[in-house]
Amino acid sequence: MRESSVIYPGAVIGVMGSGQLGRMLAIAARRLGYRVHTYSSESDTPTGQVADLEVVGAYEDELAVRAFARGLDVLTFEFENIPVASIDWASQECAVRPSGNALHICQQRVREKTFLRDAGLPIAGFRSVSDEFELRSAVAELGVPSVLKTAAFGYDGKGQAKITADSDLASVWQSFKQLSVLEAWVPFERELSVIVARGMDGSMQVFPLCENVHANHILDVTLVPARVPEQVMRDARCIAETVAEAIDFVGVLTVELFLLPDGRLVVNELAPRTHNSGHFSFDACETSQFEQQLRAVCGLPLGSTRLLRPVAMANLLGDVWACGEPNWASALSLPEVKLHLYGKSEPRAGRKMGHLVAFGDTVEEAAKLVREARSRLDSRVDSRVDSRLVGARTLENPLSSERSG
Repeated sequence: MRESSVIYPGAVIGVMGSGQLGRMLAIAARRLGYRVHTYSSESDTPTGQVADLEVVGAYEDELAVRAFARGLDVLTFEFENIPVASIDWASQECAVRPSGNALHICQQRVREKTFLRDAGLPIAGFRSVSDEFELRSAVAELGVPSVLKTAAFGYDGKGQAKITADSDLASVWQSFKQLSVLEAWVPFERELSVIVARGMDGSMQVFPLCENVHANHILDVTLVPARVPEQVMRDARCIAETVAEAIDFVGVLTVELFLLPDGRLVVNELAPRTHNSGHFSFDACETSQFEQQLRAVCGLPLGSTRLLRPVAMANLLGDVWACGEPNWASALSLPEVKLHLYGKSEPRAGRKMGHLVAFGDTVEEAAKLVREARSRLDSRVDSRVDSRLVGARTLENPLSSERSG
């Protein structure tokens, strides 16, 4: 295995997975002069479209995984649900960052919550559930309402069920029938996320706290900076740094949080990678989460995460195409709006196809503007610019045009 403390530009970065997170990592890597190879089970992928090499193969194919890894200087990930065996094979051929142990913890909720509890971090009560009897016992102990989640492969609300006093537990379990976790209900006030980068030398940089608004269990709009007291921001930063240190993480790690009415924070989930809520950083921070991931796994110094201006990000799902091709010109006639599309050819309902970013003098102004821009994508919307929203201001973008995905 090739292992080096610093991996310099010109080297080959491998990305396991090939979605939009890998795409934006590849764009950041190519700006710094690295070559990018991506591996997944599909072709013509968001990452593959901008990578130097797209390799199609199964994660369970040892020979293919090893052959891919032998052509790399370092391998990193754009999603966590990679078989542990695949990570082990790759680690015998090249440097792998973050470690397989970190992904192993984060890809399964029982392991993740046990790790968080043992690290002394604030989490909701939980119980591991493997059959209907254990589900009934867990509900009796944690009470209702509560939430049942599959231990693995759940995201964007998939693999979840709310348990209430009226729930038929036998019927609920029939729709799961796999290792799951029951979590106590958290009466949160806001959903937040904090993204931390940790280098090989243990140095850390934390991004501004994100305030996240969800619709149908999918992230809809992110506001940065979050509208919370300074103490909450400090607490979130402390939690993120504690997690990254405890897991000996190298790369970018996201901690999803619930803010309680009394100001306390509860950890919801971890993502051992860049995150949807951090997309704003591509345009609005001195160093994006994607460049930061690259710097971390290559052993380079981490960059500043300073926010250049209040910003809001809005996801674009396949639903936006319901009335035909979206009216891109109308949205982009708002001069403080930027568009990122992921290169996905088939717009399906609920599928993340891209995002919009908008800037403002306040985060509330940015949020209003990004929602206005998204509403204009409906081809039936009048394309005239609303001067009350935009005024005479224009944004002098300090970042290169290459950052528009």
